Amino acid sequence: MLLHIVARGRIGRSPEADLVDRYLKRIVWPTKVSELPDTGGKIPLVGEQTKRILLDEKGETLSSTQFAHKLERWRDDGVREARFMIGAADGFDDAARDEADLLFSFGRATWPHLLARAMLAEQLFRATSILANHPYHREG
Repeated sequence: MLLHIVARGRIGRSPEADLVDRYLKRIVWPTKVSELPDTGGKIPLVGEQTKRILLDEKGETLSSTQFAHKLERWRDDGVREARFMIGAADGFDDAARDEADLLFSFGRATWPHLLARAMLAEQLFRATSILANHPYHREG
């Protein structure tokens, strides 16, 4: 299953970009990042068997293990792409939220978009590590 991050805004060369690259390179599943301008731009076509996940402050907060098992279920059900959407500064409108398969939140705090992208990359690595029984994740 392809793990696809579609993010508004350019990350450029930055410490956050280094973190995103660091985690995505460690994931054994296929990954892709698409960047869009803050407004407009062409959203990549949504193929069959795609789950759309919006990073949204109104979303569910999942533990890393719960998140991993959600990805595992989708993969095992034949989902070809899990598309993670990171919106612009004002987030998503109600129509976008209604079309999503999951609203996912990193908690009630507001996070800068570049950090949210790095945190998502780390959680994707953590989730795939959990599913591979890799010792990276430790529950306490």
